[in-house]
Amino acid sequence: MSDFRLVELDSDNLLGAIAIPPPVGEKAYVAPVVFSIAEAYVTPTAWPRVVLDGDEVVGFVMANWDPDNEIEEFRGGIWRLNVVEAAKGRGVGRFAVEQVREEARRRGYEKITVLWDPAEDGPERFYLRVGFEKTGELFGETVGTLKV
Repeated sequence: MSDFRLVELDSDNLLGAIAIPPPVGEKAYVAPVVFSIAEAYVTPTAWPRVVLDGDEVVGFVMANWDPDNEIEEFRGGIWRLNVVEAAKGRGVGRFAVEQVREEARRRGYEKITVLWDPAEDGPERFYLRVGFEKTGELFGETVGTLKV
């Protein structure tokens, strides 16, 4: 039985988070966690979190909460989602999406967005399976929207 928790990125879980490599087939589609952490450091609206199963780091998700962003798709939603290969298929990604959705609800958002590469081996099937709907294209990527 999994005991998933979403926690803030901190010095206790940092090494576990940056050790999460993108899966072999997704290297071109998912930025390494260390890149996301650097981006969060310089982006005040970024919301980096770690998914724990007990005390073990099994995932990383970074959302962004910027309601005044001129690009609607960047106002609130998922920027990155990485799951430890050994934990895939256990609901870690779905849990992370639901936690971002709950945070969006808490902040008063009506929807969250995510962008993904439309490549055949990209993350599209996952995002559609957890409830995102394709709502457009931006910068050559597919835009998915999930009602909160």
